[in-house]
This record gives sequence, structure tokens and C-alpha cells, in this order.
Amino acid sequence: MQKITSFFWLCSGADRAMLQKCPSESSKYAGIGATIFFTGLFAALSGGYALYTVFDNYWIASLFGLVWGLLIFNLDRYIVSSMRKEGKPSRELLMATPRLILAVIISLVIAKPLELKIFEKEIEPELIVMEQQALAKQETQIKLRYTPVMDSLKDEVAALKAELVAKARKRDELQQLAQEEADGTGGSKRRNLGPIYKVKKADADKAQLELSALTVQHEQRILVLENAVARNDSMMTSEMLALEKMKVDGPAARMEALSRVADQSSAIFWAHVFIILLFIAIETAPVFVKLISARGPYDNLLKTEEHKFTAQEIEEMAKTNADAKVRTAALAEHERLFVISKLDAELK
Repeated sequence: MQKITSFFWLCSGADRAMLQKCPSESSKYAGIGATIFFTGLFAALSGGYALYTVFDNYWIASLFGLVWGLLIFNLDRYIVSSMRKEGKPSRELLMATPRLILAVIISLVIAKPLELKIFEKEIEPELIVMEQQALAKQETQIKLRYTPVMDSLKDEVAALKAELVAKARKRDELQQLAQEEADGTGGSKRRNLGPIYKVKKADADKAQLELSALTVQHEQRILVLENAVARNDSMMTSEMLALEKMKVDGPAARMEALSRVADQSSAIFWAHVFIILLFIAIETAPVFVKLISARGPYDNLLKTEEHKFTAQEIEEMAKTNADAKVRTAALAEHERLFVISKLDAELK
């Protein structure tokens, strides 16, 4: 236990030699050190998982996770060890505010990858939906390139066919009129093949000739247009089949999926909120402990040691200034004697 306690003292950034002189402070700094250590451990796991989702490589993820964990550990250790208890709450709070803000930012960075791992089973189905949406979006973009041209071609084909139908209907009407004139059921109501019938029959024959000529002309154009439609449809289908299903599995995609899942489920939303609050509490706990705890023996001893260095610095500066004054006075005396000797020499 003593070795573990010493290790946590080291993690807290406290001076172990001074802590051994303050047994009442042992537990407090061991707890602070343990919090800093486990925060670094969580940071290592978080960073490792985040990089694994990027590179799919255990070695790279493990190496980065270790470096990231050590970085956060060292940063937390510095944040806590740099705080001093001066017995002035307002000043201490002002000095602690930047450290608290930094601790909150660190906690958010650590919490996010761990959240992604915690909600992994809920995120995976949403990633599949996102993949399908991405594929549908690509297909829509392809259709937007081909659909206007194909619709235009189909509209032209429909217009040509409608013209043929209208022409055929007109031909049928003229033939019906000629037939009715011939059998006496219409027109002049006389059954004969006289001049009136011949005129109507000529009109019907003329319409038939026009329909035949128009049919030949339009069928050629319709064939060309239908081939163009088929060609465009084939090209569009080929591009759609050539689409590669986008693998949506990166950190950004997972965060987007988590956001969607949280919006859809209030339970996941509140779990997400409380996980973030938990990590914020863990990360800021050492700072708050230092901030709200009373000034103890360790703080007094640390203040005394720092004051010794301050006093020594002042003493060294005073000594240096005194030596400088002596040297300056000696130099001035030397110059005065030199001037006097020079004047004596000139008088002689």
C-alpha cells in the first residue's frame, strides 16, 4: 500500500519528501493522484478507440492511445500541482477558472470516444441507415443528370404517337362518313355511290395516304428517340451499378449517428448527458478539491520552502548589487587617480 500511495503522490504532482512530513495530507493527495491517474487511463482508452475507428490497426491505435493518455495525465498533473493555497478564496477562484475551463474541455474530448463505444450497438444500425441514405443520394444525383434528357425524349415520342393517333382518328371519321353515304344511313340518306360519296371517299383516301406517309416518317423518328431513351437508361443503370457502397464508419460518422440516436430516444439522450457530466466531474474533481479544501500543513510547508528560494534569490541579488557598487567605486577611484597623475605630468 505504501508503494501505491507513493505512486499516487507522484501522480498528484506533490513533493513526496514534504508529504511524508505531513501525514494528515497523505490521503488527500493520494486521492488527487489516483483521480489524475485514472483520468489519464480513460484518456488512453478513449484515444486508442478513436484512432482504431480511423486506421483499423491495433498497433497504431495502441501507440496513439498511450501517447494521448500520457499527454492528458501530464496536463492534469500540471493543472493540479500549479495551484497554490493562499487563504484568499476569491483570488484562488480567479486563478482556478482557466484550469477549470481547460479541465472541462479535456473531459469532453475524453468522454466522446468512450460514449461511442458505450452506445456502439445503438450506433451500428444507424450507420447502416446513413450508408443507405448516402447511396440513395448518389443515385439521385445520377438520375438528375439523365432524367431531364430522358423525359424530353419520352415527351417527344408521346407527342409523335399522339399525332399519329389523331391522324388515324380523322381518317376513320372520313371513312365512316363515306360508308354512311354509300349505305344511306347518313349524309344525303340515299343509298347510292353518287358524286357525294365519291367526294367523301376521296377525302378518306387522301387522309389514309397522309396517315401512311406520316406513319413512315414518325416511326423512323420514334425509333431513333426510343433508342436514345434506351441508351440513356442503360448508361444510368450502368453508373448506378458501378456505385460503390460507401462505408460509413469513421469517428465523425459515428458522432453523427450518436446524435441522431439521441434525438430519437430520450433515454439515450439523458444517458449521453449524464456520461458527459460524469467525466466533467471526474476531470474537475482534483481542481475543486484543491480549491475548496482548507490550507493544510503541506501548503504551509510548501509556502515555506518557496519562500526560502525567494529569500535566497533576494539575498543573491542584493549581494550582486553590493559587489557591483564596490567594483563601480573602485573603477571611479582608479579613473580619478589616473586623471590626477595625468595633470601632474602635464604641469611638470
